[in-house]
Amino acid sequence: MPTRRKKPRRLAIGEDLTIYHAAAQKQQFIDALASAPEQLDIDLSGVVEIDTAGFQLLMLVKREARRLGKEARIVAHGEAVRELIEFYNVAAEFGDPLLIPAQGA
Repeated sequence: MPTRRKKPRRLAIGEDLTIYHAAAQKQQFIDALASAPEQLDIDLSGVVEIDTAGFQLLMLVKREARRLGKEARIVAHGEAVRELIEFYNVAAEFGDPLLIPAQGA
């Protein structure tokens, strides 16, 4: 009998991923990952600004997920997040699909 994957836990971040929010967001990421059965889906579509502290949080949650034998996936990217991932050239390392939306008319 095939094993069924448990439904992923979804975490939507609706504020900027910056140094000003990093401490609270770090705990939010860690708590969400701890409560995720196997996979944490991270929605960053609402993030308007991200800095190095925010990028470090994303790296932390990816590393911590691997340590726990779980998966953390970024499933939606805001423009600022896409630009930062491209700037740091880490799309392949993150391993998440990086969808580029069509330009509006």
